Amino acid sequence: MADPSTYRPKPGEIPDSPGVYRFRDEHRRVIYVGKAKSLRQRLNNYFQDLAGLHPRTRTMVTTAASVEWTVVNTEVEALQLEYSWIQEFDPRFNVKYRDDKSYPSLAVTMNEEFPRVQVMRGPKKKGVRYFGPYGQAWAIRETVDLLLRVFPVRTCSAGVFKRSAQIGRPCLLGYIGKCSAPCVGRISPEDHRELAEEFCDFMAGHTGSYLRRLEREMQEAAEELEYERAARLRDDIDALKRAMEKNAVVLTDATDADLIAVAEDELEAAVQIFHVRGGRVRGQRGWVTDKVEAVGTAELVEHALQQLYGAEQGDAATGGGSGGVPKEVLVPALPEPTEPITQWLTERRGAQVSLRIPQRGDKRALMETVNRNAEHALVLHKTKRASDLTTRSRALEEVAEALDLDSAPLRIECFDISHLQGDDVVASMVVFEDGLARKSEYRRFQIKSFEGQDDVRSMHEVISRRFRRYLVEKQKTGEWPEEELGGELESGPADGPPGQRPAPEPGPGQPVAEPSAPQQPARGAGRDEEGRPKKFAYPPQLVVVDGGQPQVAAAQAALDELGIDDVAVCGLAKRLEEVWLPGESDPVVLPRSSEGLYLLQRVRDEAHRFAIRYQRGKRGKRLRGSPLDTVPGLGETRKKALLKHFGSVKKLRAASVEEISQVPGVGRKTAETVAAALSRAAPSRPAVNTATGEIVEEE
Repeated sequence: MADPSTYRPKPGEIPDSPGVYRFRDEHRRVIYVGKAKSLRQRLNNYFQDLAGLHPRTRTMVTTAASVEWTVVNTEVEALQLEYSWIQEFDPRFNVKYRDDKSYPSLAVTMNEEFPRVQVMRGPKKKGVRYFGPYGQAWAIRETVDLLLRVFPVRTCSAGVFKRSAQIGRPCLLGYIGKCSAPCVGRISPEDHRELAEEFCDFMAGHTGSYLRRLEREMQEAAEELEYERAARLRDDIDALKRAMEKNAVVLTDATDADLIAVAEDELEAAVQIFHVRGGRVRGQRGWVTDKVEAVGTAELVEHALQQLYGAEQGDAATGGGSGGVPKEVLVPALPEPTEPITQWLTERRGAQVSLRIPQRGDKRALMETVNRNAEHALVLHKTKRASDLTTRSRALEEVAEALDLDSAPLRIECFDISHLQGDDVVASMVVFEDGLARKSEYRRFQIKSFEGQDDVRSMHEVISRRFRRYLVEKQKTGEWPEEELGGELESGPADGPPGQRPAPEPGPGQPVAEPSAPQQPARGAGRDEEGRPKKFAYPPQLVVVDGGQPQVAAAQAALDELGIDDVAVCGLAKRLEEVWLPGESDPVVLPRSSEGLYLLQRVRDEAHRFAIRYQRGKRGKRLRGSPLDTVPGLGETRKKALLKHFGSVKKLRAASVEEISQVPGVGRKTAETVAAALSRAAPSRPAVNTATGEIVEEE
């Protein structure tokens, strides 16, 4: 626990101007980001007598080891920079609204030749119109099923669409009249796009004129004695009215507004948002947060506005859904001061935004409904979380007691080795914090120091590389003497999150992002010297290895060689689920009903799954690879030209240098390089398909 007086800025150092400040811990991770109209007044509040601070604020300042700030010109710039840094650094003491699910939206892919209606989750894509979000995906599908009778827009995937076009026969929806079958040419691309635009207009709330047109057509059909057509139009009108009933009118003045309500207690807060478009509730979503800082309702509203509109741009009325910023934002309490947040919302919308508290009428009544939803969400969350938190806490305490640790291991890292008969040897590292998986911090390794099968040696290499990188990060901050570290063993291109290679490390003194051009959130584990998520900068309290005594001894030896003595090590053997400790001849046997054993099993199984996935992908890539991949300087275009000219790698290998150089774009020097590489890569025996026993010819 740090003493705030050890890092308190000297008198006169803090400027008396607007700005954003960051508290960092001993590992240089950003743990709190805040903004202030006057940095001097705000920061001085943190360095008063600890007894006078809120308990959560006291915990934050004693966890921190330093504070720094960036001066900006206006409070709006401070608001923008605060949002960018919270997204970038993910500080543990800031209010961060979380949800246990991603809300689905109804999406119309207007960026395709034949727009498709579908349920979509995740980040929004350019050229796609969104409606929602909805609480349940089935609610979207019910609405779409009713509307397809009137607007038979394509709903099939690209694969189904392509297949139907190839065979010249539409899918079932095309036969029952719920798709206009553009795949077989029953409707032109232009007419299908017009149909999709009508669908979007109806979903955006422009329903009255369309219903009146259908009613007029129904009456005309009845007058002309076209009773079958009139009956179809009548059924279409009924289907549209049933779809409209799902979004009843709540505001008679066709208002576009978002209503935000907050329910809170001393520890947590729940936020509910109703998206009203054209006077109808078009979507709803909610978040829950721990109150890790001393905040009131107004501050919670401000954080909710930042999270809700930070990534939005443009007017919600023109977006056709709940995306964008609406004309009105109704809240239970106004942030102080109100002007900066109102100006920020106006800039994001591109037009004036009204931020206010509803006082009377329909909007006040609807706000009470939103507030009841928030209160219910908080009660439901606390009911679910009570059992979950109790179980996780008990599991961590049991692990600490069984392994004789000083405290519960809040961060656990587990390592596993995977290979297939000694080929494609890889390793995985998974991370659990507070008993929950942190998948963004998973890492994978290629074994580099030797070839063949040796799990013990592989474990030693992986542990050494992981913790050597940790020491490198500590060395940069001066926490670890350089002479004790020696030469750095780089992790290499395969060490990093799945599907991502580590970026070059920024040098010391790298400038902080300006408010006008905030950097994008980095991805990775730990934090770099700027506090951004990074590779291996944050140490665990417990290392778990998949294996028994030999693997545990190898892991402990790697830590001893690096001089690390504050990280516990254990191994979990699969056969009897025994827990092995370094230097112990007998294992620790936890009861089968132990929550601690169950946690260790989950950690071990997750590491095994992640390692197997990487190993299979690596093996598949190797088997699908071509000998031409090893030829230096040979790009994809010339590879295709060579294979097209000779027909297969086997025939290319048998060709002479003169024959290879006759291929367009391939000179003699390249031909010599190709011939030499193929001669070295000549297979010693034919490849065999292990499933069928057939000899596989090279292509």
